[in-house]
Amino acid sequence: MNKEFAENNGCNPEDCSSCPGCGGFSEDFPRTISLTMDDDTVVECAVLTIYPVDEKFYIALVPLDEEGEIAANEVYIYGFRTTDEGNPVLSNIEDDDEYERASQAFDSIMEEAETVAASDPEE
Repeated sequence: MNKEFAENNGCNPEDCSSCPGCGGFSEDFPRTISLTMDDDTVVECAVLTIYPVDEKFYIALVPLDEEGEIAANEVYIYGFRTTDEGNPVLSNIEDDDEYERASQAFDSIMEEAETVAASDPEE
């Protein structure tokens, strides 16, 4: 779980089900999501992260190939929420300014992860 996400949302990082926004990445949360594109093709995507921006949540996905490997150097970003049953619901981001804020927040998360990985003596 993203530490900032936990701090901003009252989540207990030891118990992902305590998260009020997305339900966290509990063991039951899907690690992949199938997207149906506009042309009706289905793309299997790995869930990279779920993160907050302002009062909304977003999900970052990366498309996978048939072997489950990253298929392209691209990331899909959608609005995100869960149903009362904990099922993920994605929504297109229609507003350009909102998409820009969500993209910038994702870029910051990735930069932070790269910084942490680069400073890890185990690597």
